[in-house]
Amino acid sequence: MGMVMAVSFSRYGRLYYLDPGSHTFRVGDKVLVPTDAGPEVAECVWAPQWVSEDIGGLPVCAGPATEEHLARDEANRRRRAEGRSIAKRLIRKHGLPMKVIGVDFLDADNVFKVYFSAPHRVDFRALVRDLARSIKARVELRQVGPRDEARLQGGIGPCGRDLCCATFLKDFEPVSVRMAKDQDLPVNPLRIAGACGRLMCCLKYEHPLYVQAHQEMPRLGERVETPEGPGQVVARNVPSDTVTVRLNGGGRCACPSASVCSPRKQHDAVYGDERP
Repeated sequence: MGMVMAVSFSRYGRLYYLDPGSHTFRVGDKVLVPTDAGPEVAECVWAPQWVSEDIGGLPVCAGPATEEHLARDEANRRRRAEGRSIAKRLIRKHGLPMKVIGVDFLDADNVFKVYFSAPHRVDFRALVRDLARSIKARVELRQVGPRDEARLQGGIGPCGRDLCCATFLKDFEPVSVRMAKDQDLPVNPLRIAGACGRLMCCLKYEHPLYVQAHQEMPRLGERVETPEGPGQVVARNVPSDTVTVRLNGGGRCACPSASVCSPRKQHDAVYGDERP
């Protein structure tokens, strides 16, 4: 067992998990999170609590944020807002097909990192020079793809919840249309695409369950025996672990897959021999 807390650098932003150490925090407290650029201010959104899993390797919270840390964080926020405004203005001036997605500012090194999206590669050398002169800092421009654009901007997914990539996902895993087909979902881009326009990350969550279920459940079109008589499998419902059978005598029935044998030996191999 161990103590875990969750913080976020922006409201409804991505969650980061920390070891609270010897500190006690409440939801809404401002805390210090260790980063490569030094301690940064974040808000506690999940108070420290015991979890049953043995979670190791979490960064340790650097303690509560003081007035000095809060003043520095507010100054950095103003600098980021200023840099974003100047970047947008200069992009329009240079007539570049770029969209500013996010701006980061490292006050220790006086460096601005501007993240942008564009339909193709962009020659932004002149833009970087103008930006550096205007904001009096070193500037780095980084082009991001559609998935990173959605992660940085945040939003609401088709499910009505905050985007997974903007809240808890750490890395993007490969997602394929085959996963949608295995889950009997309509292969329609409007139904299986997320806010980024790519396949939804959540298609991968339940895919292993469907793969395993399809190996154990009767195949579509297979002749089976049910408690209501023989028939043919016409549909499978993995979440409820049931199959729909068209009965030979007419009509349909939805049966738990454990009650359908196809044949009996296969049923016993999967679910065990429960006959008296």
